[in-house]
Amino acid sequence: MGMSVTISAAAAEDAEQIFKLQYLAFQREAELYGNYLIQPLTQSLDSLKQELATDTVLVARLGDEVVGAVRGSVGEDGTASIAKLCVHPRLQGHGLGARLLRGVEEALAGRGGTTRFRLHTGHKSESNLRLYRKAGYAQVGNRTASDGVHLVILEKDAEVASDYTVSA
Repeated sequence: MGMSVTISAAAAEDAEQIFKLQYLAFQREAELYGNYLIQPLTQSLDSLKQELATDTVLVARLGDEVVGAVRGSVGEDGTASIAKLCVHPRLQGHGLGARLLRGVEEALAGRGGTTRFRLHTGHKSESNLRLYRKAGYAQVGNRTASDGVHLVILEKDAEVASDYTVSA
């Protein structure tokens, strides 16, 4: 390739690339659950643009191409919710997801008042669960999403984030 992947804050003009990447990256999840109505596949472009305006959104770029993305926000209780971590299928398995996760944790912790991080993934999503557990997350519950997918809810204390280091 000759280029390295960089991680930075998303800009409003990244919306369409993030939207297309999200649709592509979550196909494997949809197939795993036999459910193509999962939220990342049904989210509208306008809804994504709203998240770009209000949430912390990071992208991974390979040149001008967005090849990864993640979103997060901090609630009034200090819980930072992390969502829609996705990496282009051709780049999965090379540590980019871990880099994006660490980046969004650092960005959300830097906002002050963050006490813990929370995220969720489907119960059959073993590679996601492995990534999150390696990053220090532990299961704290589960629920069924409106689309019928059984979700595992994971959390870790914000202080633990400073102990987690990304390799790759």
